[in-house]
Amino acid sequence: MPRSSTASGPDHIVIETGTTRPGTTTIVERKGIGHPDTLADHLAERLSRAYSRYTLDRFGAVLHHNFDKLALLGGACEVRYGAGRMTAPVRVLVNGRAAHTCGNDAIPVTELVDAEVRAFFGERLPELTNHLDIVFNITSNSSPGAVITDDSVPDRVRWFNPRSIDDLRERRTRLSNDTSLGTGWAPENPFESFVRELVNRFSGRSEFTLAHPWCGSDVKLMGYFDKDLADVVLCVPQKSRFVSNRAEYLRNLEVVREECYRLAAARLPDSEVRFRLNARDVPDRDELYLTHTGSSIESGDEGVVGRGNRVNGLITPLRPMNLEGANGKNPVYHVGKLYNIVAQRLAERLSDETGDHAEVHLVSLTGQRLDQPWRVLVRLTDDAADVDKVRALVTDALASFPAVTDELVTNGIVLS
Repeated sequence: MPRSSTASGPDHIVIETGTTRPGTTTIVERKGIGHPDTLADHLAERLSRAYSRYTLDRFGAVLHHNFDKLALLGGACEVRYGAGRMTAPVRVLVNGRAAHTCGNDAIPVTELVDAEVRAFFGERLPELTNHLDIVFNITSNSSPGAVITDDSVPDRVRWFNPRSIDDLRERRTRLSNDTSLGTGWAPENPFESFVRELVNRFSGRSEFTLAHPWCGSDVKLMGYFDKDLADVVLCVPQKSRFVSNRAEYLRNLEVVREECYRLAAARLPDSEVRFRLNARDVPDRDELYLTHTGSSIESGDEGVVGRGNRVNGLITPLRPMNLEGANGKNPVYHVGKLYNIVAQRLAERLSDETGDHAEVHLVSLTGQRLDQPWRVLVRLTDDAADVDKVRALVTDALASFPAVTDELVTNGIVLS
């Protein structure tokens, strides 16, 4: 049985040691940078960062905003061997809230968002640059709780319409915006690390994609691992203008397969490994994962923030995880972003310290101090862990939120 150490107080902390190690059976998923859900995640985070930088530079503070409900609606495309063209645009639904003014100064929210959306797709999927329909659903409505009386106007109504940055209560005390949680665990097992590396090999700028420009970025992997067997379903698109016929598509697919087995031999030498590539292909009918842009967003698929990789870059249903969409949330006090980042970092630190499995759960209470979670649960498989040292590391982690905010705004933390 695990033993527990409990600390009472506003940052109620429970530390369990001697917990059961995770099993060897693993199910893991990862979506590449061109997957519609990843596109939505990364675009929402880019918008948050751009807005944060603008308001910080202009007013000296990050004004209230959230773009974490952003969605992408796929367009339509005609694909032929050696060619392709868009026939209907991709719709970018910029759903969220943002302060449009600070005192008498207007903030060009629409112009800022428009420029960032177009720059993002110009970098990620340049074929879509002239095929975007951007829909602005950005309000400045306050959250529930503003009761109007004859005596005063509640501060809440000024959250998205501040008279000055002095109306931002987080400049005095950072309070959790929601009752939610953040989850982190470490370390990854060899198969989870392999999945991350393999998807990165085929998605984005890599030695492989630079050498094979036909390789698209909408890569998706689902894997099963039980130590003796690694069974992988992998989808890797090809870009039509670089593929002149069916035979060439199939030869390219074999290049992908060879790369998969090469990496598996290096990373999983003691396991039998099986790969199933582009499982929906029907070559005899020319039904192939052949795309114009390298992403299924060109043709009907949708992407929504929060449906993709977790903060650690993986989707792991047999590991602790939560459903928060971290991307696009306000980096100052939104627990769905900050608690997940800090929980993951703390889990990695504790795993390094103990040399074993660690998981961390931070649970917020809306309106309570950000650095004083309602519950902190730390679970360690090391039954000899120094509980006082663990508690000190927890305290350090809970003091790191301002620094994490600065990272998100200035340099950016790559989420998923």
